[in-house]
Amino acid sequence: MRLFTTIAGLRCYLNLLQNESQKSAYTIGLVPTMGALHEGHLSLIKRAKEENKITVVSIFVNPLQFAPTEDFQQYPRQLEADKKLCEKEGVDVIFAPTPETMGMENELSTNAQNNTTTIVPPAQMTSIMCGISRPNFFQGIATVVTKLLNLVQPNNAYFGQKDAQQLAIIKQLVKDLSLPINIVSCPIIREPSGLAISSRNQYLTAEQKQQASILYNSLDYGRKIFLENRDTPNIVKKIKDAVTEKLALQPTVKLEYLEIVHPETLQPLENIQNIALLAIAAHLGACRLIDNILLRNRQPIIAIDGPAGAGKSTVTKLLGKNLGLLYLDTGAMYRAVTWMVLQTGISITDQAQVAELVSQCQISFDGPENNQVIINGHDVTEAIRGREVTNHVSTIAAQPTVRYFMVKQQQLFGTKGGIVAEGRDIGTHVFPNAEVKIFLTASARERAQRRLLELQQKGQTNITLEEIEKDIINRDQKDSNREVSPLRKAADAIEINTDGLSITEVTEKIVDIYQKICSEKDFPDANPNQGWRLEI
Repeated sequence: MRLFTTIAGLRCYLNLLQNESQKSAYTIGLVPTMGALHEGHLSLIKRAKEENKITVVSIFVNPLQFAPTEDFQQYPRQLEADKKLCEKEGVDVIFAPTPETMGMENELSTNAQNNTTTIVPPAQMTSIMCGISRPNFFQGIATVVTKLLNLVQPNNAYFGQKDAQQLAIIKQLVKDLSLPINIVSCPIIREPSGLAISSRNQYLTAEQKQQASILYNSLDYGRKIFLENRDTPNIVKKIKDAVTEKLALQPTVKLEYLEIVHPETLQPLENIQNIALLAIAAHLGACRLIDNILLRNRQPIIAIDGPAGAGKSTVTKLLGKNLGLLYLDTGAMYRAVTWMVLQTGISITDQAQVAELVSQCQISFDGPENNQVIINGHDVTEAIRGREVTNHVSTIAAQPTVRYFMVKQQQLFGTKGGIVAEGRDIGTHVFPNAEVKIFLTASARERAQRRLLELQQKGQTNITLEEIEKDIINRDQKDSNREVSPLRKAADAIEINTDGLSITEVTEKIVDIYQKICSEKDFPDANPNQGWRLEI
């Protein structure tokens, strides 16, 4: 692990890595923090480690985001302890600059912001919720995050869902400034009582920590009211009234705000169509606490990952048919894009022209069973199975820009829920918040036997079981070590080994899991297979 306190040292090290990357490509994951690391930070670091070759953790108490009356001087600083935690987690680089190094005075925001260029987020995103009591806060956040993204130039940057308003603003910032960075949202980590873990929890006594658990309990009660009354008029008011009533049971906790907004735009909602953010801020003693949960008004998503030959595709199609869910054929999407590229006559290796084309595509699934593939108005259901597309789809699918736009479009399908999709990173990257995650696997020998039978049925008898098994092991190795979206079991996925199981038996197992989760979470039963024409 390397520790840098200067911009020169950090840039030199990252530039050296970039030069070496000509031999071995790598991705960088950035975890921005203000130090005083806890389990919430460590969950971000673990995620970054899983998804990137290099993990950089910044530790910087940002003076721009503190008001004169806030706890800038008292904010916990424990670099030595943080270093030990980072080293234990396998962090590659810590960047721990001073305010002077970052071009900021070591003073509070009212002074520091007068002496540095700042980033001003959209007013409609900063004038509500935390922005009311902390008017300069998000300007300070946006400025320091922009600086860190510019210095580190990561592929992925990781932020916790606990700071939901900050997360939405940073996503908007990256979009508006066209920064080539993926902002990854990670779930809230909670104490056993439900209290969201935060560096400022150090300010609370043991008794106050227990009292503070009322925040999550109140939000969870609001979710219960939502699930029981999602189609009721004035549902937003009902939820707010329920949360406020629950919170009043703990008079030591003083409510600052309670809002129901869209999680991306932060605009207040009058009704909840697909998803909403239920957010709260309150004071307990001298400590200000925030928390939130997401309210989802949709059917669940089933994400199925696993190695080649485990039966994912067949099982996924059956699940879609049996459960009335949209089978999101991600492979067909890449084939459709390949067909479109071939039709234009541009070189499939001209990544710039391919990106130009793919960024304007429109894909939909039509027909009585959503089995027709439409791209830019053309029905390509049969054409994408031809030899020419088959021979070139891997070249197109391997291009980062193609994958970026395909994942974005797949995620748009996910906003309505009610879909089932398979791949190697559906549960870890495409739909990390999927309610049902399955990892289908089987031994290499079992998968080789299945493949051999398929080939024999097609009249191909000039290959041995051992040769097929060797090829499968090599492919597993490549898929697990890809630079972009490697094959990996999601931490919350249920693993099913399909050795000795029929397709029907595997499907029934997943149906049982799906139905159990639906009953526990009380999902709506609206028809999900409507309005699937989406555009990016």
